[in-house]
Amino acid sequence: MLGKTYDTQVCSIARSLELVGERWSLLIIRDALFAGVTRFGDFQHNLGIATNVLSSRLDAFVAVGIMAREGAVDYVLTEKGHALAIALIALTEWGDDWASPIDPPILYRHSACDSSVHAATVCDRCGTVAIDEVAIRIGPGMPEEYLAGRRGGNRARS
Repeated sequence: MLGKTYDTQVCSIARSLELVGERWSLLIIRDALFAGVTRFGDFQHNLGIATNVLSSRLDAFVAVGIMAREGAVDYVLTEKGHALAIALIALTEWGDDWASPIDPPILYRHSACDSSVHAATVCDRCGTVAIDEVAIRIGPGMPEEYLAGRRGGNRARS
């Protein structure tokens, strides 16, 4: 969707950007996830996005399985689309801390008890951990020839 690809990158972040990294994409998904927007006209009205751009983004989301068409006018998130919620919550929190001059305009709350909800780094054994305690390990999908051509600091090896 970006108009260019990240073919040289062996990275799930790059693959994600191919699907949701264009301008407006995450805001469309945000409105679908958290405001329940499904109709083309409502997305256009709420975002002020050009209709050709909106049409392109929605068609692309349908093509990659992030949204599905229901009836003639509705675009609904699939399971794949709903799974982006944690990424949007994390981006919201980062934006509140580092990019916003005002108090948070949106608060995420647990519907069952009304407590705050946050994105977190969670260890399977220990629970929530600080980001400086997170290390990377090379996964089974990493080609050795890709690593051989990389430069830089912390090069994780399994």
